Amino acid sequence: MNRIISLAALTVLELTPEDMVTCAADAGFTHVGIRLIPATTTEPQYGLIGDTQRLREIERRLRDTGVKVLDAEIFRMKPDTRVADHEAALAAAAQLGASEVLVAGNDPDEGRLIDSFAAFCELAGRYGLHPALEFMPWTDTKNLQQAADVVRRCAQPNASVLLDPFHFSRSGSTMADIASVPAAQWRYMQFCDAPAAIPPTLEEVLHEARAERLFPGDGGLDLPGLLQAMPLDIPISLEVPTHTLARSVPAVERARRALAATRAVLAQFDRTGQGA
Repeated sequence: MNRIISLAALTVLELTPEDMVTCAADAGFTHVGIRLIPATTTEPQYGLIGDTQRLREIERRLRDTGVKVLDAEIFRMKPDTRVADHEAALAAAAQLGASEVLVAGNDPDEGRLIDSFAAFCELAGRYGLHPALEFMPWTDTKNLQQAADVVRRCAQPNASVLLDPFHFSRSGSTMADIASVPAAQWRYMQFCDAPAAIPPTLEEVLHEARAERLFPGDGGLDLPGLLQAMPLDIPISLEVPTHTLARSVPAVERARRALAATRAVLAQFDRTGQGA
């Protein structure tokens, strides 16, 4: 019963960050992820950074519900990134109690990306935060091998790799790639399911990733195999956007279904016999 399961922002992105906390509590989660920085210009823009009133409201709901923040997102390392510009967002993540921050590599210059990520890790470390580099096929850190290489070469003790089963599948990464990453560089993982068949175009993969994933156990990904390969009881961030379902099923009910599905997968797998 020791595994943390957190509700990721993308699962219920129609909600404000404040309401995400309430939703997580109502659905039975102990933790939640907060999207401080929007991933795209087309998603809701909440402008949390520097909004003291909204941050205090999130803190109030966290206190009232007992829910804790696992991670904050999404920080992008781009060609023009000035790491110091992220300090206010990192301070907000620490204020909310996050221990992890999600990072995407969006710089084709690998040397510059490594330097930026290393500097970001140094800055995040001042706030007790652990940056996790997530590989995604449409970014410049496309697969697990590339992400692990950046984390290794940045040589920062708080740097880690973030694995999402969807991206693991769609990027062609392998179980051997997981085994090559030191255990200390796995701090949490995301969780979802999807059809085993990979869509033929990157545009279709991107749409599936952001809008139409499946609850764990409902697809064809090797979730038990991934759990077996990862550290025992690694925290899980449940990231399952389901836009079609969201037209008829409210956020709290979708979150409940996602959590129940995850617990069912974990109960079948757990090597210690401890279902989450």
